[in-house]
Amino acid sequence: MPFLRPTWFDAHLDLAYLAQRDRNMLGELDACGGELSPPAVTLPELARAGVGWCLATIFTEGLPPERYHEAGSPPYAYPLGETLAAAEAGRRQLRTYHEWAAAGKISLAPRRGRQSPPPEGRTIVGILMECADPIAHPDAIEHWAEAGVVAIGMAWVNQGRYAGGNACETGLTELGRLLVRRIDALGLVHDLSHLSDRACDELLSCTDATVIASHSNVRALLDDRPQRHLRNQTIREIARRGGMIGLNLYSPFLSGAPRADLEDCRRHLESICEIAGTSDIIGLGSDMDGGFAADRLPRGIDRATHLDRLGEHLLAHGWTDAQVEGFRMGNWLRFWGWGAGL
Repeated sequence: MPFLRPTWFDAHLDLAYLAQRDRNMLGELDACGGELSPPAVTLPELARAGVGWCLATIFTEGLPPERYHEAGSPPYAYPLGETLAAAEAGRRQLRTYHEWAAAGKISLAPRRGRQSPPPEGRTIVGILMECADPIAHPDAIEHWAEAGVVAIGMAWVNQGRYAGGNACETGLTELGRLLVRRIDALGLVHDLSHLSDRACDELLSCTDATVIASHSNVRALLDDRPQRHLRNQTIREIARRGGMIGLNLYSPFLSGAPRADLEDCRRHLESICEIAGTSDIIGLGSDMDGGFAADRLPRGIDRATHLDRLGEHLLAHGWTDAQVEGFRMGNWLRFWGWGAGL
């Protein structure tokens, strides 16, 4: 299959994490097996799907020490409370992206600003830190920014050093409030996707910066994930600030069913547009293979090269060409300023 002209921007892919779970990210998808099978993503698969740009994560998970050792000390995890171990877990994934860039497999993006179109067969990657625990102290954030981090989610599911995640009721810690100011001073972008309601509200109250939710859906359409997805007022606030929301393709986050369908995707997208009063806020944040396999994606999307089926579904249900192009890549490119030369 030839490489497609870049037509997609995916704002949430756990690429280095997948490499650490022994996925050959430089190989062909059909040759991949092992954990999280059937797979949907490798770098060549993304290029063939026309995914010219993405936010790729540094995903780390803090585990109680006994669980960390029982799990075999996975490279993407660290014992809770061990700051240096968290930092090294993050650096391992950062090195993966730099190795791929040095080998010409990806290109690293600037924070925000002009960017040329991707070379054929290569995706432009901005690094998203999903859980800020690898940042040893707020003053250490500049190192990560210089190394390619463009956006930061302060916590994952559980309690982090800087904020409570979506399984918590806690807000920002004192270190977290310092980190917010450092993120803003460096012009990095806040990602709300995994914050608790309290942490989300406290973050929004102490910064007027533009924010994103890289891979979240509409809470009002889901009954069993109370803090993982966005309240209507949060959607409106993201829109008011000129931010963006990426549609998550994990089926239980679309319909609660083991396998959702394209209609469920449309339902969430149209709900966001209605709440926000604009379609300029929507994009893709697929989370493909982010801890689940391709058989939990919506029916009809079994790999990245099937993404066009979602765009075709929207066109068939009354969306304009401009609205679909905005969802596919235009809105994210405008947000980041990476669309020069298109």
